[in-house]
Amino acid sequence: MRLFVALDLPRSLRERLSWMAGGLPGARWVAPENYHVTLRFIGELPGWRAEEVDIALAGLRAPGFTLQLAGIGTHEKGGKVNALWAGVERNPQLDHLQTKIETALQRAGLERERRRFVPHVTLARLDSIPEAKVAAWVAGHNLFRSDPVPVEHFTLFSSLLGKEQAAYVPEVEYNLA
Repeated sequence: MRLFVALDLPRSLRERLSWMAGGLPGARWVAPENYHVTLRFIGELPGWRAEEVDIALAGLRAPGFTLQLAGIGTHEKGGKVNALWAGVERNPQLDHLQTKIETALQRAGLERERRRFVPHVTLARLDSIPEAKVAAWVAGHNLFRSDPVPVEHFTLFSSLLGKEQAAYVPEVEYNLA
């Protein structure tokens, strides 16, 4: 199974994010049902390891909190912009939850995540789109700000790779206190 831990977003926020999809020819827009905030990418695991991950995550205790999206940005790879995202305002509760998840997964035998945690919602993947067009799109949308949304659980997702996009399947939800 290909797994990751994330925050699912309410339908109203996914719909609002989807309104930004467009106006950038060549962008591969993420389907609204796939919008999420990744807390930890896990990757491919055999079934028995997935059960260990579930047990580790089920033992977590953390308080619920509110989450707010703000701003638009880009990811780069090899000096080329390859993704558009909506930012997540940092808050101590989100960082606390992500740290607890990372610690639990390491205790379950997973390698430490090497990438720095940068919470975001991926909106589109980009290939060979001129930087000026991307910059103009970002400038036109960078004042995006969502209302605060309650975070009452986090989810272990599986990812099924498809021809166009991956399909994300919620496997287990873990409630926050």
